[in-house]
Amino acid sequence: MFGATRQYAPSMDEVHLSRDAFERLKTEAEWRSGERRDEISQWIERAREHGDIRENADYDAAKNEQGHNEARIRHLEALLRSAVVVEGPEGDVVAPGTVVEVRMDDEDATTQYLVGSIEERHDTYDVLSTSSPLGQALMGASPGEVVSYDGPKRTFQVEVVSVKPLG
Repeated sequence: MFGATRQYAPSMDEVHLSRDAFERLKTEAEWRSGERRDEISQWIERAREHGDIRENADYDAAKNEQGHNEARIRHLEALLRSAVVVEGPEGDVVAPGTVVEVRMDDEDATTQYLVGSIEERHDTYDVLSTSSPLGQALMGASPGEVVSYDGPKRTFQVEVVSVKPLG
């Protein structure tokens, strides 16, 4: 069942996103930078009106939420700056935006993954990040090929059963 083994190391500087994921993250960034930021500011102002902010749980909660929101905004902006929108790969090689069916080691069962960013969302498929060890090993592979990647205690071999574009 398993043939030649190969290794592949893609660039980890890029974040590959589908058009839908890119638009969803862009919308979230705009919401967090505008409407959500305003909501939190109003929450902080209301909490200040309750008196001493040193012992004000509502104020602490609002400030905590503000910190989380600002961190998410920075994260989203960084993702969107480095995003490569994948419209759909050509051919039958594993790439962002494809659905890959794999067989782990010598198991009979197969598993299908949507290859992409951890920011992808899909109702049918689990997302396999291109920056994960398995994702890195599979990038560029074709059906019938076997790739290997190092796990915490051993090296795993994975056969690519099929590759198809999402859609």
